[in-house]
Amino acid sequence: MRAFLITGGGLVATLLIPLLLIAALLGGLATATPASAVNTAAIPALAVQHLDTIATVTATECPELPPLWVIAHVQAESSWDPTAFSSDRNGGAAGLYQLNEANWTDAGGAAWATAPPPADADVLQPDEHLRRAIPWVCANLRAAAAHLQATGKPTAALDGMLVCHIAGCGRLTDSATGIPTAGEAGCDRTCADLVTNYVDRVHTLVTQYGAAAGPVSVEDLPAPTPFDGLSALCTADDPTGGRCLTSATRHAHDEIVRAFGAPGPDAPIRSAGCWDQHAWNPDSDHPRGQACDYFPAAAGQFPQGQELQNGWRLATWLRTHAATLKVKYLIWQGRFWSPDTPDNNGWGRPYTGGGVYDPADATGGHYDHIHVSVRE
Repeated sequence: MRAFLITGGGLVATLLIPLLLIAALLGGLATATPASAVNTAAIPALAVQHLDTIATVTATECPELPPLWVIAHVQAESSWDPTAFSSDRNGGAAGLYQLNEANWTDAGGAAWATAPPPADADVLQPDEHLRRAIPWVCANLRAAAAHLQATGKPTAALDGMLVCHIAGCGRLTDSATGIPTAGEAGCDRTCADLVTNYVDRVHTLVTQYGAAAGPVSVEDLPAPTPFDGLSALCTADDPTGGRCLTSATRHAHDEIVRAFGAPGPDAPIRSAGCWDQHAWNPDSDHPRGQACDYFPAAAGQFPQGQELQNGWRLATWLRTHAATLKVKYLIWQGRFWSPDTPDNNGWGRPYTGGGVYDPADATGGHYDHIHVSVRE
């Protein structure tokens, strides 16, 4: 297997990536929309075997990296073959993430005695490889995220991570958008096509491996009582600690608590927040007392398993009873829904962030919380 080497400066060391893994890729760069749920029936068998390791390492070392993206990224690199090796004049790349020797030792692994590495080399052991490589890849993600936030480039952080991996972070920092085009950041047409096709390949795999986690049944939950009062001003108490809520928003919150229980560490809703100044978003409903956020898991993390289902339960219940609760719109799992929004390829339509939020971020894309805005 040959490796494609792109040289140049960057935030993190350049990686060697096999051309064979991307030779059949289709063109067209998509916008990152990380899915949180993993369809274990669709992913490779070795990925299923090591899913607990992936979930544990991402949760403890890099909560902003969804396990689904780890699985898709490794598939694009090695097809989940832990013994994969691509030879070149620089020593080659090995293992699930196809790291070169310098990057593997930088991640804390042992240097290779031979090329390819011997069968007992730690770089070829899947569990050891994932435990070392995921935090190393996370460094790329965080470096990319910091640069993209500082420069305002439109590329999503997870896509920036992929650019760093396939081409070196210099291609991210030295390009106008974060995705190099032919003629910039030292990239010719072959290089630029390689990057865009690679990112598109991972997106395709994310979609292929993602589970359709929602919506879910809410028939067992009580229906809310209708709001029949007046709600022109932010005068009701905010039980989540904010300044105030409109009467309709307070009613919606109380009905959510009645159906799902009070927020808490062992409840379906871990935490909630309603009134907030939201100075960075002048169009927000939060400072008007007309919006609340409900977190089924820890803030900043992509929920998995039961926590993800809890989020879908709340989102589905709110959509089902939108008229009764005067719901203006919902945002959840990178999707936007309102009573006037037809479903487009799933629940609602893709959420873009409105130029304010990073839709690929756990919080910015509303993966870690359900946002509900009330009409009055």
